[in-house]
Amino acid sequence: MSQNQEIHPIFTKRLLHPRYWLTWFGISILYLIVLLPYPVIYQLGKGLGLLSMKLIGKRKETARQNLKLCFPEKSEQERDKILRDNFISTGLAIFETGMAWFWSDKRLKKHSSIEGDSHITQIQQSGQGVLLIGIHFLTLELGARILGMSHPGVGVYRPNDNPVMDYVQLKGRLKSNKYMLDRYNTKGMIRALKNGELLWYAPDHDYGPKNSVFAPLFAVEKAATTVGTRILVKLSQPAIIPFTPKREKNGHYTVYVTPELKGYPIDDDVLAATFMNKAIEQEILKAPEQYMWLHRRFKTRPKGEAPLYTNKVQSD
Repeated sequence: MSQNQEIHPIFTKRLLHPRYWLTWFGISILYLIVLLPYPVIYQLGKGLGLLSMKLIGKRKETARQNLKLCFPEKSEQERDKILRDNFISTGLAIFETGMAWFWSDKRLKKHSSIEGDSHITQIQQSGQGVLLIGIHFLTLELGARILGMSHPGVGVYRPNDNPVMDYVQLKGRLKSNKYMLDRYNTKGMIRALKNGELLWYAPDHDYGPKNSVFAPLFAVEKAATTVGTRILVKLSQPAIIPFTPKREKNGHYTVYVTPELKGYPIDDDVLAATFMNKAIEQEILKAPEQYMWLHRRFKTRPKGEAPLYTNKVQSD
């Protein structure tokens, strides 16, 4: 790790230990699958997603409850349709990750495009840093690679506990990033933004009660929301630009870049979290069936309030 705590993949003999052979085998299978024509990849992903819907009941109930909490105005049938499509996207996400890591730029460009690319270009030409809000779509890994082909930036990630997966993940992500930072390296993020870099950041998950405030998200009035966004914006003054990678019906992937968000309230944690959650809602609504609903987004509750998940889901 360098003085600036930039993370780069380093191959060591340790990665060849027999305990990691199964991991290497799985990665090899993924590599071979994504060499297949896209229609075949799509059908395999769809089948895997529908199979997982039957096998991982706890995650299914988590996703079902998230949809019910966020969209109480929708009928049960409408939510069930989103749920089924969401599991198809979950299966596809495994192969889309392989596509992001292993496809060539040439092949990826045939299957992708960017709308709103100029929003980033104009900011970067001025020398201002860009805080790129990456919502947790199941297509996010692929979307980041697509966007990174024209706008390489600085990635923020959680190191994988498996060193082989961590190595392969880093190698794949550095195809679209200049370098990676640990998600807890706030100083490194601020430095990158002050230097005019594009920094990927995801403020849409429940990261626990520490350094979070409660703000509305869809129909949930109190969703634990990180204050990290406000800290980064206040200390580095970047442009805030969300983006959404969407899988279209024809198998094409479009990255939708939103115009810079104006009027971010940097002096109040709750107002800032509410502002960001509103922006997150707008991104999710572009393709709700492709969002990561399997995450227990509302597991953290204000002190004294009942959990929003049943015991069956809480153990997930």
